[in-house]
Amino acid sequence: MSDEHIDEISGVSTTGHEWDGIRELNNPLPRWWVITFYITIVWAIGYTIAYPAWPLLHSATKGLLGYSSRNEVRNELTAAEAAKGKYISAVASKSVSEIAADDGLREFAIAAGGAAFKVNCVQCHGSGAQGSKGFPNLNDDDWLWGGKAEQIQQTITHGIRFASDPDTRLSEMPAFGDIITADQIAQVGTYVASLSGKVQHAGLVEPGAKVFAENCVACHGDNAKGNKELGAPDLTDAIWLYGSGETAIATQVRAPKQGVMPAWGARLGETKVKELAVYIHSLGGGE
Repeated sequence: MSDEHIDEISGVSTTGHEWDGIRELNNPLPRWWVITFYITIVWAIGYTIAYPAWPLLHSATKGLLGYSSRNEVRNELTAAEAAKGKYISAVASKSVSEIAADDGLREFAIAAGGAAFKVNCVQCHGSGAQGSKGFPNLNDDDWLWGGKAEQIQQTITHGIRFASDPDTRLSEMPAFGDIITADQIAQVGTYVASLSGKVQHAGLVEPGAKVFAENCVACHGDNAKGNKELGAPDLTDAIWLYGSGETAIATQVRAPKQGVMPAWGARLGETKVKELAVYIHSLGGGE
């Protein structure tokens, strides 16, 4: 006796499987589907013959067409380098001001400088160049040594307090904890805080102004606006590298922190430094 089951409605045999009263009809595959399936098999075999495919002991089959994805990438990189070559040459031969004045070169330099910034600068200045405590924000208009493109280039090239570069930017605030009294430090800290509207002990402002006049104006100026020739910061703009408020300022007066920035000129080369300078200048705070 045959175990074959015939569906009463369609008259087609079933596969013999049943689940919850449901049986699967044993219909043949559509002819177009079968033909397509065999075509894909033939195509796959042909592909493995024409292109690199089969692994061998120490290599792989090369394919009749001699195609190599590595060579394709290499050729594309070569073409990309050739396309960039004219821009790189132009950047190398022009000053940063000339680059910034040329729309095409400026766009190229900003893109290239932005990429270099992400590799070399974000560790200190942050991914958005916003900086953090002890590391300057490069988006604002507060520049110790000037925010013109050439000045930024100079700073990147030679760094700040970088001992191995003889042309590095150099400024060193004295540790006034060894020069004036603790009371005077508290007074001048309060006075400096008052210049940007932060006052907790108003009675210390007037004596602090006197301490400032006797000890600080040589670098920061009579108006406390700073001196870019000396790298002395503006104390009136409410932008603070090591923290605001009377206590933070007094701490910096007593034992100032002296940050160090590497000299990037020898590491990156003049062209890449120019691109970085144009990029940083474009962030919004450039002069």
